[in-house]
Amino acid sequence: MTEHRSVLVPYDRLPGWVERFSARHGEPVVVRDGSRLTLTSPDGAEASYAEAPPPSDFGVVLVRRGGYAVGFVTDGALVAHKAGTRYVQGQTKAGGWSQQRYARRRANQADALVGACADVVRRLVPEGALVFGGGDRPLFTAVLEHSRTPLLPAQRWLDVGDPKHVALQKAVVDARAYEVTLNALA
Repeated sequence: MTEHRSVLVPYDRLPGWVERFSARHGEPVVVRDGSRLTLTSPDGAEASYAEAPPPSDFGVVLVRRGGYAVGFVTDGALVAHKAGTRYVQGQTKAGGWSQQRYARRRANQADALVGACADVVRRLVPEGALVFGGGDRPLFTAVLEHSRTPLLPAQRWLDVGDPKHVALQKAVVDARAYEVTLNALA
């Protein structure tokens, strides 16, 4: 059974990546299946990716307990962005009434975070835009619902640490990148 893995190749680096793949594994045979290209080299290495270019205009919403970063990208450049923090208390080992009180406090703090992030989404991301998410999925879903703006969540989930401006810049590069699936030989 062949194992597969995926790598993100930045949008502007795909031609060089394909060149290096060819140099390492030999000149590949290219097969088009719908919008997907598969490169099969003489040594058995395979690489496959969607031919369609990544979107040039989209939103990015990164949210985790404690912070958020929202941006809008036009023609591949981050044109509007805002990052913020909101304290959300962590889990506690207290029991009984205290545990319930802390759970209510955490829920209220998380709601405040979602509300603040949703306000920024309403201001920066236009209706109907494709939106890439990252961080905490349930919080991301809550932000989109709370924003009351019709948006289209992207299929690709972005891997992020602390949602700050630097993470937002990396998320833009990752959102525009080609997702290349490789077999174990590649």
